[in-house]
Amino acid sequence: MEDNLSLFDQYLIPWLIKIVLALTIFVMGKIAAGHLTRFVTTLMVRSRLDEMLVKFLHNLLHVLLVIAVAFAAIDQLGINVTSLLAIMGAAGLAIGLALKDSLSNFAAGMMIVIFRPFKIGDLITANGVCTGVVDEIGMFCTLMHTLDNQRVIIPNSSVIGGTIINSSALPTRRIDLLFQLAYTTNIGVARNAIEGVVSADMRVLKDPIASIGVDQLGNNTITLFVRSWVRSGDYADIRADLLEKIKNALEEAGISFLPPPLPPIPPAQNVAQPVAQK
Repeated sequence: MEDNLSLFDQYLIPWLIKIVLALTIFVMGKIAAGHLTRFVTTLMVRSRLDEMLVKFLHNLLHVLLVIAVAFAAIDQLGINVTSLLAIMGAAGLAIGLALKDSLSNFAAGMMIVIFRPFKIGDLITANGVCTGVVDEIGMFCTLMHTLDNQRVIIPNSSVIGGTIINSSALPTRRIDLLFQLAYTTNIGVARNAIEGVVSADMRVLKDPIASIGVDQLGNNTITLFVRSWVRSGDYADIRADLLEKIKNALEEAGISFLPPPLPPIPPAQNVAQPVAQK
């Protein structure tokens, strides 16, 4: 009985104390890491850092602090942290090879934060296929929502490795419109009708001035171009309004649009005639 009590006092109680202390260190340290991360984030926000950079550094700092707390808890158990780091380093090499795509996404996220080809709230076309508004740049992926409000998650390596079109980067954009009119159209009358619509819209910028002219003389059509500058945020609304108003103005001026081409007639097929029975 005395031997059992001696083992209990010598091994079990010290280990229970170490486990309780390690858990206490981990829980309290994790709470402290959360408070410290929020404090540093508040300082970054007050310093007016870019929102994208703030969110990325917030996530990165929190992960690093939690890892440091975990090592402190492990050290409390009496485990040699130096040896553990060596083992984790060797295992990290194998894990890194297995998770090379994730690591490339992390590196790409760092490049997005450093070079800032776009920021949160920008309307971009990423990888040449997806158009949407940037909501968040994470450590491994970029979150967007499309114009019809669908969530899109793109790996950072795909974003940074492809073509990025940022429609919000510059304050103004040019609206390019083309109108195909009949060859009998009086170009001067058509120009005056279009100029009246463009000049009446106060959202169209006066500098640079809008331009209207002949884009192409085809075999059966005259193609007129209309180029007007607007603020980037007004692009879609103004483009739709100009299309409708210019069409109405041209029709009121007696100018007809070329009708759409008729669909091709399919070639006649040779159908075998049934042979009359004698």
